[in-house]
Amino acid sequence: MSEEGGRARRARGGGGAARRAERSGVRIEAARYIERNIPIIELLNEEALEIIETNAETVLAEIGVNFVNNPAALDRWRDAGAEVEGERVRIPRGLARKLCATAPASFTQHARNPQRNVEIGGKTMVCAPVYGPPFVRDRTMGRRYATMEDFRSFVKLGYMSKYLHHSGGTVCEPTDIPVNKRHLDMLHAHMTLSDKPFMGSVTEPSRARDSVEMCEILFGKEFVDQNCVMTSLININSPLTFDDTMMGALEIYAAAGQAAIISPFIVGGAMSPVTVAGTLTQVLAEVLAGIAYSQLVRPGAPVIFGAFVASIDMGSGAPTFGTAEASQVLYGAGQLARRLGVPFRSGGALCGSKLPDAQAAYETANTLNAALMGGVNFMLHSCGWLEGGLVASFEKFVMDADQLGVLHRMAEGVKIDENAQAMDALAEVGPGGHFLGCEHTQANFKTAFWTSDIYDTKPFETWSEEGSPDTFELAARRVDKLLAAYQQPQMDPDLAGALAAYVAEKKASAPDAFM
Repeated sequence: MSEEGGRARRARGGGGAARRAERSGVRIEAARYIERNIPIIELLNEEALEIIETNAETVLAEIGVNFVNNPAALDRWRDAGAEVEGERVRIPRGLARKLCATAPASFTQHARNPQRNVEIGGKTMVCAPVYGPPFVRDRTMGRRYATMEDFRSFVKLGYMSKYLHHSGGTVCEPTDIPVNKRHLDMLHAHMTLSDKPFMGSVTEPSRARDSVEMCEILFGKEFVDQNCVMTSLININSPLTFDDTMMGALEIYAAAGQAAIISPFIVGGAMSPVTVAGTLTQVLAEVLAGIAYSQLVRPGAPVIFGAFVASIDMGSGAPTFGTAEASQVLYGAGQLARRLGVPFRSGGALCGSKLPDAQAAYETANTLNAALMGGVNFMLHSCGWLEGGLVASFEKFVMDADQLGVLHRMAEGVKIDENAQAMDALAEVGPGGHFLGCEHTQANFKTAFWTSDIYDTKPFETWSEEGSPDTFELAARRVDKLLAAYQQPQMDPDLAGALAAYVAEKKASAPDAFM
């Protein structure tokens, strides 16, 4: 076996010592990714879908898209048959869709713990936490700039959250670490503090390269070349602009065979038309161009059709979340992604509220349910999102992560086997009785109903005697409980040393930069 192969085996299995430690340590519950056994909402009819697809092809062929500061991209498009004028690329009808045909309909993202591998595509939904906020908030210290310690705490909470399948990426932006080095610390935290899948850095192409190289240490170079071990978020500068930073990162990941979410970042009415159909046309045109470009770099590179769309408050100019129009875009984009034959990303615990209050709950619930019913395969921002994505909230993180359990249960569908029919219970109890003590209830009560780990369901008197805590307080207690119970997953010492040495060497090789 090669050195890379042996290293990959140690990374994924952890070795005999790791397995012995795992058996003697605290068991961390982790639910398998969601598999839908329920119908999804098909909002648009065939005529509407064909109109949007035709209009998107018109946008690409006649209006075109800009690839800025990227001569290599322009050369690739020119060689593929596109018309290139300056930085504007006009893609003939059918060309982008033809190139997209090599992208896989589904793929496995491997975790260092194989039990945490996730399948992305088809009927599955993988939940990943909030991504990108520069601020954090908790009940004790309020709103503040994020630190690396905050980041590590979020990774630990993600690891401890049963219904969260993915560790995510920039769960918050640690501002106490130099901009040019913080990606190393963030990746190191995901790799060592959790054994769930994670995302790579996209803020500069060299940082994407660092991400790939760290994965080659963790999994082995040969394994990384042939398997997806990392997902990345490639945002399009809507409308219709692909910048050199994001495209440079996409080129690194696609060439390495690693997954990329090709995602327009749209506030409807400001960055796209105000109508649902117009926004969907723009979303599809941008995603077609982005996915097609990834396939020009490496045919077969895994990709995810992304759609992040908020509405705009025409009075204040602020983005809004959890609205009917945003859900309509989500449903429609899901249909377009399935027709294109690639996995779909959207949704999340999105809200515009400043606190984890009733507004946050309503807006979040609207989006989480739309994601489940709209066929989302990869749900970024599944927990922790606050204040339009500016803030990662510790309390909302655990509140949202708890509610993901509802999606799991809903996705199971309704069983109709002999036990579910409960005819024996009906016969035993008969008219006028109750079911609390019957044999069927006794056999099923532990798993019959989903139960929150946070919400209070006690009688009023008990709740009052315990201090009348609100949900915010209960969530704060849950954060403290999970962090106190956290135990780091085992890792081979040689592997841990190699990762630490890589980070130290990279950080020492360049001066600090905070811009």
